[in-house]
Amino acid sequence: MLRFSHRLRFGVLLLLGVAMLALAGCSSHPDLDWNLNTSVEGHFPDLQFSLTDGNGKTVTAEDYRGKVAILYFGYTHCPDVCPLTMTHLHMVMQKLGPLADDARILFVSVDPARDTPKVLHQYVKAFDSHAVGLTGSEQQLRTLAKRYRVAFSKGASNGHGGYEVNHSSAIYIFDDQGHARLLATPTDTPDEMAHDLRQLISLEHPAS
Repeated sequence: MLRFSHRLRFGVLLLLGVAMLALAGCSSHPDLDWNLNTSVEGHFPDLQFSLTDGNGKTVTAEDYRGKVAILYFGYTHCPDVCPLTMTHLHMVMQKLGPLADDARILFVSVDPARDTPKVLHQYVKAFDSHAVGLTGSEQQLRTLAKRYRVAFSKGASNGHGGYEVNHSSAIYIFDDQGHARLLATPTDTPDEMAHDLRQLISLEHPAS
């Protein structure tokens, strides 16, 4: 099952990568020097959702306006990719320094049966204080995943009540008005991601 999970993630990322590379350089801000080279400005819809956060409160994308949003789909029982990605994003936040306060990591669960708001809150905060865990109904999550072309599916039981959830691992970056700007993957280095986030935050919050 783990091998299949990796193949599914790789296949989805490969297809996304080919499509997104074709869109590189389409930003309306040609003076910006993106390291990620995967500008999706104008090619993905604005950030929009209504989900439940780690405090059990219903939140929408509007609650995160004014912050650069880093959207990632995963689940707390994920054995490898999710914890590695969250560690990766924590390193990015550290490199941003004080600018990290102008960004939020939005970790959306693809396993609502096990990822309660409390579980999600404890999980994401163990990685970074700027992370927010989000969950919802199966339909809410599938609607959001479809909006950003994210694939996920529940795997077979391991015989002990556990199971994996196969999911793609792209990282979506939105500006502080919720407009899609960049697409990243866990293979992009923290330095590359921090460089682009720093530019994006500075663009939206220019120094006085």
